[in-house]
Amino acid sequence: MNNSSLYSIALNLIDKVGGVKARQLLSYCGSAEAVFKTPKAKLLKIPMVGNKIVSLIMQKDILQQAEAEVEKAYKQDVQIVAYTDAHYPVRLKQYADAPFVFYIKGKVNLNAERAVAIVGTRAASEYGKTFTEELVKELKPYQPLIVSGLAYGIDIAAHQASLKYGLPTIGVMASGIDVVYPTPHLGTARQMVQQQGGVMTEARFGTQPDARKFPARNRIIAALADAVVVVEAKVSGGALITANIANDYHKDVFAVPGDIHRKTSEGCNNLIKQHKAHLMTKAKDVAYIMNWELNGKNKSVQQSLLFNELPENAEEKEIVVLLQKQPKKTLSLDEISWQLKMPLSKVSACLLNLEIQGYLKSLPGKKFTLI
Repeated sequence: MNNSSLYSIALNLIDKVGGVKARQLLSYCGSAEAVFKTPKAKLLKIPMVGNKIVSLIMQKDILQQAEAEVEKAYKQDVQIVAYTDAHYPVRLKQYADAPFVFYIKGKVNLNAERAVAIVGTRAASEYGKTFTEELVKELKPYQPLIVSGLAYGIDIAAHQASLKYGLPTIGVMASGIDVVYPTPHLGTARQMVQQQGGVMTEARFGTQPDARKFPARNRIIAALADAVVVVEAKVSGGALITANIANDYHKDVFAVPGDIHRKTSEGCNNLIKQHKAHLMTKAKDVAYIMNWELNGKNKSVQQSLLFNELPENAEEKEIVVLLQKQPKKTLSLDEISWQLKMPLSKVSACLLNLEIQGYLKSLPGKKFTLI
């Protein structure tokens, strides 16, 4: 591990310094290492960084704590990934509140071509568990990464079905990587690690589960997925938090309609009623909205032509060139914005103009493809 990663881990260990604040410090200082070598007077000039945070940065033992984390990771075959690392997951990196550092165990590919989060109530019915297994089975031909939270109910059903049908699955935890919660799911977590899946968390070693940490965990679940499926949910709870975050991230959310008299169906029914989720009853509904076809042959990949004439507008030209470089000539609004470092409002306006000019068309799932 290089010095840059060690200093990133140290920065992440400081109380009151979350991902947003850490990236702010990096933008002013240039690197995580530079943060610790910048004089106190200069640090105090950074907006929203006060005496308390600066004093914590100046702690003499913070690097020793980081080295201890690295040592634990080495002994437990855990990888610590920093935001500045080249292999930080592309989906996760798009969001301002992405974790600055996370811990992961297993050989799962977080940059899988397709990823689906399956979430729901801990008090899942037999119907909900059965539906979850059938959904995963039907998704297998599309080979997505299955993302969930390792909790009781729908989460663990999704992980276990993934293991059964040979799909990679990642469990995002709210506790330390060495504190699998709930404990009865330790065996499943080990299987996930062994079968091209894994577990991950932004919490340091030894962190115990805490109710306040679960909403933050849910944002990672939403960010890692292309689509979020809510199988069963009450009107409030973790699954609804994940769905709302996914909507904020401009992800496609799906909900399974349920018995109007059952409390664990109220959340899903409300998402559909409020147009916050697509109604879905089978995996093909997800595949259709997401524009997935088997063998990776998406409908949008029907041309390989290069334009003789590119748009005159510079920003529009950038978008067309970017899409031409994609294997499927297709990207989402967020992906275009992130890759070109272009504001969403500007990207939206350019995409509309390009669609009018006949360069591209919009697809289900807030995606755009060349024509």
